[in-house]
Amino acid sequence: MSEGECSAAPPERSTKAPVSPSASRAWLFDLVLLGALWGSSFLFMRIGAAEFGALPTAAVRVAIAMLFLLPLLFLRGQWSAFRQHWKPALGIGILNSGLPFAFFSFALLTLNSGLAAVLNATVPMFGALVAWAWFKDRPDRSRILGLVIGFAGVAMLAGRSAGFHSGADESAALWAIGACLAACVCYAFAANLTRKHLAGVPVMATATGSQIGATLALALPAVWLWPAQMPSLKAWLALVAVGTACTGLAYILFFRLIERAGPARALTVTFLVPVFALFYGAVFLGERITQWMLICALVIVCGVALSTGLVKLGRRSTAAG
Repeated sequence: MSEGECSAAPPERSTKAPVSPSASRAWLFDLVLLGALWGSSFLFMRIGAAEFGALPTAAVRVAIAMLFLLPLLFLRGQWSAFRQHWKPALGIGILNSGLPFAFFSFALLTLNSGLAAVLNATVPMFGALVAWAWFKDRPDRSRILGLVIGFAGVAMLAGRSAGFHSGADESAALWAIGACLAACVCYAFAANLTRKHLAGVPVMATATGSQIGATLALALPAVWLWPAQMPSLKAWLALVAVGTACTGLAYILFFRLIERAGPARALTVTFLVPVFALFYGAVFLGERITQWMLICALVIVCGVALSTGLVKLGRRSTAAG
């Protein structure tokens, strides 16, 4: 999982054990904390990518996350589960982490972190499209309208230069937006592949396996493209933070949130991530938040809410005969 793959949440179980009132509200803290962690990942990736470059940034991130998760895999006794399912876990890891992190790192060389996070919010929409095409899970009219609204918001963002680095030309901006959307498509396919090939596999086995697969896939390109000048301590610390807190710790937090609150509530973290990312970018990087960016973000969030079924248009009820 990553900051965008909320759509990979497993189906909610039909029966639930009773929980105390305090436990029933504990998920709210996890939800806000997860949104804060995933929102900060765009800040850290932008800092790292400026000195490491796109592919080395992604490679260092997944390698650190792998080293963070490996001890937990053994402590929880899930090594045998990983050995049993290592092939799909490693393969899905390339789509789930390796490629998306590389795409976002490349995009953040041109886009502000807040804008990249807004585009990342489209992941559930792409997940709905893939589920429609792959599993014949045809959306209803409300969800189709959400897809149209969401992609209209993306088109609105792409049509203006708001949220781009100063001096970025139109061609570079379009490539950066395309990279963000490509990352979202990767997350959507990874979610559905996980649903098909890793259903029921223990969480730590899937999470750790995905980081191992991503690390192996990115290792050689990262060495080939490693910067000639050693990155600064600030860049290294940014990647340590994004690897441990925003990837390793966030995995654990996300699945605990699913267990406590169910996948539908866990999915709402999608709406918090851009809020935190815009805030971090403005405070720590001096990124400018324009009115147009906020309007487009609102349009995209509305589209995501409809396309994922979190919000449904009202239907006229008919009297029963």
